Amino acid sequence: MFDLPVADKKDRKSYAKFRHFLLDQGFQMAQFSIYYRLVPSKEAGEKYVKDIKENLPEYGTVQVLSITDKQYENIQTFIGRRKKSAQKQEQLWLF
Repeated sequence: MFDLPVADKKDRKSYAKFRHFLLDQGFQMAQFSIYYRLVPSKEAGEKYVKDIKENLPEYGTVQVLSITDKQYENIQTFIGRRKKSAQKQEQLWLF
């Protein structure tokens, strides 16, 4: 998770560089400024934390939160209170 300044051109460039670093490392965006990556072990996760520390922007806040597979599987996602009406799906044929 990160909160980086974007007030001027230099800040925006630093923000973009850090964001691209995360994407290059295999992170995926969950929400704006919240990225995640699944890793096979605690040791592998520590490697990414080290890499993040080495690529920190000059200003702003970066936080790393580690959770277990079991905790991740219990995430509940809610998207609004109202359900959107289902769109009619058409059959797609490939030849």
